[in-house]
Amino acid sequence: MGNSSGHNNTMSIPPGKGPHQVGCTDLMVGHTVHGTFLRLYYPCQASKNHQLPDWVPCREYFNGLADFMKMNRALSERIFNYLFGSCKIPAAWNASFKPDGKYPVIIFSHGLGAFRTLYSAICVELASQGFIVAAVEHRDESSSATFYFREHAEPGTRKHPSCDIAKPVSDNLEEVWMYYRPLKPGENEFPLRNKQVKQRADECIRALDILFDINSGKSVENVLQCDFDLSTMENSMDLCRIAIMGHSFGGATVIECLCKDVKFKCGVALDTWMFPLDEEIFPGVKQPIFFINSEKFQWIGNIIRMKKLDSAIFPRKMITIKGTVHQSFPDFTFLTGNWIGRLMKLKGDIDPHIALDLSNKATLAFLQRHLNMDRDFNQWDPLMMEKMTI
Repeated sequence: MGNSSGHNNTMSIPPGKGPHQVGCTDLMVGHTVHGTFLRLYYPCQASKNHQLPDWVPCREYFNGLADFMKMNRALSERIFNYLFGSCKIPAAWNASFKPDGKYPVIIFSHGLGAFRTLYSAICVELASQGFIVAAVEHRDESSSATFYFREHAEPGTRKHPSCDIAKPVSDNLEEVWMYYRPLKPGENEFPLRNKQVKQRADECIRALDILFDINSGKSVENVLQCDFDLSTMENSMDLCRIAIMGHSFGGATVIECLCKDVKFKCGVALDTWMFPLDEEIFPGVKQPIFFINSEKFQWIGNIIRMKKLDSAIFPRKMITIKGTVHQSFPDFTFLTGNWIGRLMKLKGDIDPHIALDLSNKATLAFLQRHLNMDRDFNQWDPLMMEKMTI
């Protein structure tokens, strides 16, 4: 998939600013809908001749975005391919892992209608700063699109994979696409979203379990054809220093994960959508939480629910970045011009590079403090001052 239309794509996803070059790969463990699918970002060996992966892996994701945005698929695919078809992620595809002690781990959960690649600017930056980041693609029907595999009935009937990176290792498997499920007319939204956030948390926990297996040297079978050697990551992760991070619905997933699994030592919740959560779980969240909010998305009822997580014992931080909108966190904000960006509410009043830089630095300061890391991220401690508006 690519853009041959002559569209001048001077806009791009910013590379990481940290000391490490970043690699990425896809990992699918278990071929069914109940398996785990994630994009893994990691510090890699320096290389000049590396391939950069497409930001949107294949056309089915464009179709999913069209469905989510209630647009015509045929028209929107042409528009999306024109705007984003040549966009690349600034990470070396399947690059060799860089051993350098033990890296802390972050599990990342995407928002409603998103998928595993749409927050690459955040994930690449964190990996460049020395984290291993697993961006989960959720199978709860909240992704705009995702896929899994099924065993096909007859030999020779398997369809050709739609994505080059979606080729299974077994000839006996064919891909099945799952798209975003909209609310049915008259459907009560809370039961659906609450069920989804619980599934999302389970998927994040399973992703973490897989990283534990990789770190311990257990054989982990990737369903996808892949040149990356997972065994090179053995004993490379600091599994005493694990954080959960997410945006919007992914922010709600952060809180659900913290309640369900104490292996997550802290959580960073970006512009969290609190609606899917059952407030009864709030007293069970005993790890530090950092809420980083946009200026335009939040409303009083949502903030009140965040404040119900306040604790005299467990650290809670909340900041708002002025001039930002809800879409200041996904990559779209870097890939559209000002006119389209403002029209589609993908950009706020602040330069998107400045906005994400502030968010990332505040995140790193928080992670250093609550993962007890010996780094220099505490230079950005002022960015996470209580009740601060940047």
